[in-house]
Amino acid sequence: MKVGVLALQGDVEEHLEAFRRAAAELNISAEVVRVKRADQLDGLSALAIPGGESTTIGKLAQRLGILDRLRTVVESGVPTLATCAGAVLLAKEVSDAIVGPTGQPLLAVLNAAVVRNAYGRQRDSFEANVDVEGVGTVRAVFIRAPIFAKTWPPARAIAHVDHPRAGRAIAAVRQDHVLATAFHPELTTTAFHKAVLEMAAGRL
Repeated sequence: MKVGVLALQGDVEEHLEAFRRAAAELNISAEVVRVKRADQLDGLSALAIPGGESTTIGKLAQRLGILDRLRTVVESGVPTLATCAGAVLLAKEVSDAIVGPTGQPLLAVLNAAVVRNAYGRQRDSFEANVDVEGVGTVRAVFIRAPIFAKTWPPARAIAHVDHPRAGRAIAAVRQDHVLATAFHPELTTTAFHKAVLEMAAGRL
């Protein structure tokens, strides 16, 4: 199968490597490629939209003419993993904890409202053990992370995290073939990448 990682900005290399490791662990033959153009989305069995800076990724995707094609690919049922900024890009409603509504380019395919920078700035980044439905316990790295303020069907929360200031917050969401996380699983585990590959292979 062919697996794409959107490679406009952010932690692209980490996702490429996580998919390669996940494929090896599952004994699945996978070609993992960088996606920078609309035509590179053709024939993908799975897709990852990495963390980084959501406004930058959205604007670059718009400028390069890939935003609408990305939306079509996700809506078509291609198993998709979106992490941190990628989850922001997928959400239907986005605001910033400081400036409010952002007006940024979005794919708007995930039934979730997201608040950017909900835990604070870079210095407020943290790690926590998170129990994820269908995955197990993972070590989650939250870097200038967003919060899923709410979801509505068919999206649902599959993980929460307890934070001393923000309280109990949704940390991961699933909507059909889409997995979205507020944290960076590619830094600590292949569990999410394996789940997406198993979806693509018809095993999950």
